[in-house]
Amino acid sequence: MRRYHVTTFGCQMNAHDSERIKGMLESVGLGEARSPEEADVLVFNTCTVREKPDQRFAAHLAQAAALKRADPERVIAVGGCYAEAQRDRVFELYPYVDVAFGPGSIPHLADWLGAGGLGVPRGRFAEWSHFAGELPSHRERRFQAWVQISMGCNSVCSYCIVPSVRGREQSRRPGDIVAEVERLAVDGVREVTLLGQNVNSWGRDLLPDLRTEFGELLRAVDAVPGIERIRFTSPHPKDFREPVIRAMAESPAVCEHTHLPLQSGSSRVLKRMRRTYGRERYLALAERLRAAVPDLALTTDIIVGFPGETEGDFRETLEVVEEVRYDGAFTFVFSPRQGTEAATMPGQVPEEVKRGRIERLIDVVQRIARERNEERVGRVEEVLVEGPSRTDSTLLRGRTRRNTTVNFRGAAKPGELVPVRIEAATSTTLRGTETAVVAA
Repeated sequence: MRRYHVTTFGCQMNAHDSERIKGMLESVGLGEARSPEEADVLVFNTCTVREKPDQRFAAHLAQAAALKRADPERVIAVGGCYAEAQRDRVFELYPYVDVAFGPGSIPHLADWLGAGGLGVPRGRFAEWSHFAGELPSHRERRFQAWVQISMGCNSVCSYCIVPSVRGREQSRRPGDIVAEVERLAVDGVREVTLLGQNVNSWGRDLLPDLRTEFGELLRAVDAVPGIERIRFTSPHPKDFREPVIRAMAESPAVCEHTHLPLQSGSSRVLKRMRRTYGRERYLALAERLRAAVPDLALTTDIIVGFPGETEGDFRETLEVVEEVRYDGAFTFVFSPRQGTEAATMPGQVPEEVKRGRIERLIDVVQRIARERNEERVGRVEEVLVEGPSRTDSTLLRGRTRRNTTVNFRGAAKPGELVPVRIEAATSTTLRGTETAVVAA
């Protein structure tokens, strides 16, 4: 049997895409290899939003080139955002790559790879634009699933390359989304995560044929029997309108967690970023969300060292972090991406200044996250079991509705929802013991 191996970089959308790539390749007769060395087809699903995934991809691709020199019949396929961004140069940069494809081209990957026969025309960039929702999927866990509801983005953030590589926003029809969720529920899925580059702006491009919005979709998915947890990512603060907030509060399956990207606590920097909100509007939104959804966990993204950021701007970011008290944060040093407005802005911040600021930010973020998690000690949390702990094989691992990882003693099976009494906490995880009764 011919075998494939998929390496994934970047965001949850890429993780979803990779599940579809795997499912489709298996549907045409390929099996999954345990390692790149055992594979006939090497697929790299790439990211180009940040610099680090680019660097990791280059290292992996160098290893793939060595494998291809040893076996010239081995096929190398490069997909995702980096492939789209470098579409005019990818074969020049990497002459050993056989096939390149953009994020919207996954449905045709099996055709380009010869439908399992690997009769691949070399140096081919494939381009179509389709949702992957109807493709077969190879899910990592039978009880959890990604559901793509839109692709592309209409925002014009000055640092972001996503609109260039994934195109303008396209929403899937609500009936198609709900039908997919219903199929997943019948298949045993208990938790779905709705995905979009700007997930809570879903539905606006369906006008004038259909008038709908993201809050209605949350309610429709909540009504699907068997779906017990609903998550969504990534939202934009500008699109958290009242119907969405009410749907979050009133839909029992929607989890008490949302990711609310801040990027900067300075209104001046936010304006340069073209984020369309300022500090005060953001803080008011965080307050409304927590008022509407009791016990809500908030996580965020923050960029340090954006062009023109002063020490005063950075201190404003620290002030917002202290005021909102995030349960977690993804923190990034600004890295200019070719083709974005920010890459050529004046006032580029020196690397040593950016590194100093990110260290200070991480210290504050971790302290607050630890304090927030310590508040959970003594409580009983509902945990969806995912498998054994990654650090201690005698423990189980799962996530609370608030999306916090819990390592715990117990006898539950993956996919079960169990009550866990929390006994200890760090900035990133909780620790506890499975108990018999969920606290009221």
